[in-house]
Amino acid sequence: MDQQITQPLEPRMKDGKALVIAGVQGRYSKATAGDIPKLWGVFDDSVKHIKKRVDGVSYGVCHNPSHGEFDYMAGVEVPSKGDVPSNFEFVELPAHHYAVFPHYGPVQALEQTYERIMFEWLPHSGYKVAGADFERYSADFDVRKGTGTVEIWLPVELR
Repeated sequence: MDQQITQPLEPRMKDGKALVIAGVQGRYSKATAGDIPKLWGVFDDSVKHIKKRVDGVSYGVCHNPSHGEFDYMAGVEVPSKGDVPSNFEFVELPAHHYAVFPHYGPVQALEQTYERIMFEWLPHSGYKVAGADFERYSADFDVRKGTGTVEIWLPVELR
C-alpha cells in the first residue's frame, strides 16, 4: 500500500509569517493538474535569475480558485515585492495559522495526500480553510527526480 495512504494524518500546528513568493505560474483544473511538473521544469531552469532568495526552500502555491480552476505558482520566497525580477510573477501570502502535513512517498502522489487532508482530516478537525495553501519543498528537493521533503501547509481557522 502507498505510504501516503497508510501514514496517519497528524498535522503539526504552526503560525506562519507573511510571505512573498516569486516564480512562474499557470492556470490549472483537476483535469490539467498533471501538467504542473512541466511548470516546475520551467521554474527549475529559471530560478537562478531570482537573486534575492530568502532561503533554499521552494514553494508550490495554490491560489485564486474559481469555477473548478486555480492558479499554481512554483517559486521561492523573496524579502519583498521589490525583489521580484520583472520577468517573474509573485503572490503575497498573509500570516496565518497553519495545519502542516508531511507528504510521504513520491511527489507524483501529492494529490492523494491533498484528498486525504480535505476529505478525511478537515471535516472532523473543527477547522475550515482560511486562505491559499502551499507545498513547501526542502532545499534538497530534486525537481527532476521528485525526491526530498514535501509538506502541505493549509491555512486554517476554527469553524
